[in-house]
Amino acid sequence: MNWLNKLERKFGRFSIPGLPKYIILLYVVGIMVQFAAPELYSQFTLNPYLILHGQVWRIFTFLLIAPSTNLFFMIFVLLFYYSIASSLEQVWGSFRFTMYYMIGVLGTISGAFLTYLILVLSGGEFNAMFVQMDTFYLNLSLFLAYAMMFPDMQVLFYMIIPMKVKWLAYLDAAYLFYTFFIATDFTVTGISIKVSIVVALLNFVLFFFSTKKMKAKGAMFGQKVRQRKRKAQFGEPAGHVEPKKNGARHECAVCHRTELDDPTLEFRYCSKCEGNYEYCQDHLFTHVHVKKDK
Repeated sequence: MNWLNKLERKFGRFSIPGLPKYIILLYVVGIMVQFAAPELYSQFTLNPYLILHGQVWRIFTFLLIAPSTNLFFMIFVLLFYYSIASSLEQVWGSFRFTMYYMIGVLGTISGAFLTYLILVLSGGEFNAMFVQMDTFYLNLSLFLAYAMMFPDMQVLFYMIIPMKVKWLAYLDAAYLFYTFFIATDFTVTGISIKVSIVVALLNFVLFFFSTKKMKAKGAMFGQKVRQRKRKAQFGEPAGHVEPKKNGARHECAVCHRTELDDPTLEFRYCSKCEGNYEYCQDHLFTHVHVKKDK
């Protein structure tokens, strides 16, 4: 069991179900403030210098900074972000999606203060006053995560050209590479962008490398024993396997993935559900328990 599984077992109840809609809602509020009170909107940015000088609300309000200033473009961007974030939450479960986003947010805050500290220690105290970061690159890393999960999903590029998500992910990666190595220099703005990209990609890499599933023979044996016990408890004949999607042996009752979709998935039966319900490791601790009507 990796560190995310352990955290989910202990703290799964603290996840934020429906987090994608709250993320989008914050952006919508930010857009409204941007058009109604631009001066107030300028007070939302993540600026370590101003935070250290009393404007502590900026640690939270930078989450309202929208990815674009074009209202028409923003409508489609937010709808797209909501779509991919909701899909990730459905597949990963609320806890893992919450962890991914919150680690990204905390990483962005830490990156901003680290950049500020480095500039101050290197004698650039005046430049350090202008360090600012937002969630733009965190959102791009969310798209990379989505592309890892659904590489062959087809979307309309610029709402016209049908294209598989994996090709858009390659464009996303190329854009990040270009921005980091070519388009930005070592001015305050450039350094802030570089650090934002590094933080977002570290979150992405950390999350995916730590969730690579390794099936030990002992775990597989224990799984089979528990499955037989569970089937016997509910009166299922020995050796009988209920038909699953596409002829699979196991299927998650939440996301409906099977071992045919991902051979590294592990499946368990829930002892608290009343019935023969099977879940993948991503939803074993986050699903709503099924109770039969009395």
